[in-house]
Amino acid sequence: MPVFRYYSKYLREIMENSVFKALADPTRRQILKLLKGGDKNAGELLKNFNMTGASLNHHLNLLKNADLVTVEKKGQFMIYSLNTTVFQEILEWIFEIKGEEHET
Repeated sequence: MPVFRYYSKYLREIMENSVFKALADPTRRQILKLLKGGDKNAGELLKNFNMTGASLNHHLNLLKNADLVTVEKKGQFMIYSLNTTVFQEILEWIFEIKGEEHET
């Protein structure tokens, strides 16, 4: 069963909103595409954008808060990875809603 089912309605709404807010921005979607190719540190990600490190950090924090990426400290670097578990749960949740729409 997806983790979403265990949240109260209020917590579920918060999670859904943070995920969709994170996915709404094209820069954050580009970050996710880059991470699809493998784990990267902030410097490796920053090379792909015309922005400051602080701006990238803002985007990464929103992705972390939505549980779309995970971060692990390796030496002096913070390594960012896709959280594939959450993506699987989101897909299951979307298809669950689509199924409910067809039942009505």
